[in-house]
Amino acid sequence: MKRRKLWKREPETTDFAAAASYLSLLCSRGHAQTLVRRLRHLHTVEYAAKDLLRASGLPLLPREESHVAQDLKRIRKGKPLSPVLLVQGDAKRGLPLCVADGYHRMCAVYYHDEDAPIGCRIASP
Repeated sequence: MKRRKLWKREPETTDFAAAASYLSLLCSRGHAQTLVRRLRHLHTVEYAAKDLLRASGLPLLPREESHVAQDLKRIRKGKPLSPVLLVQGDAKRGLPLCVADGYHRMCAVYYHDEDAPIGCRIASP
């Protein structure tokens, strides 16, 4: 059985802007822009949904949450999702993986299939 493609190759332009906005709450605006610049130039890689959710330390959003529900609908219709934008954590310092953009998409894919690969870009801090 052929597996449907869940992920676009490239993130949406608006995802980078959302990531910059979120990251600027966690670090200086200049550092947030540097991280987003890195994310723009990285290749998209894949990790299992369950591993990304666990590494982030974030709770699984309810499937009824509006954005999660919209993404689940897109998955059912076979429409590829934009890759998730991440900043690598640091286990030595107790810092989890940071989801800069795509938390809802990550949760939707987890509901679809927790072992499914999630397309993502991961910048080092």
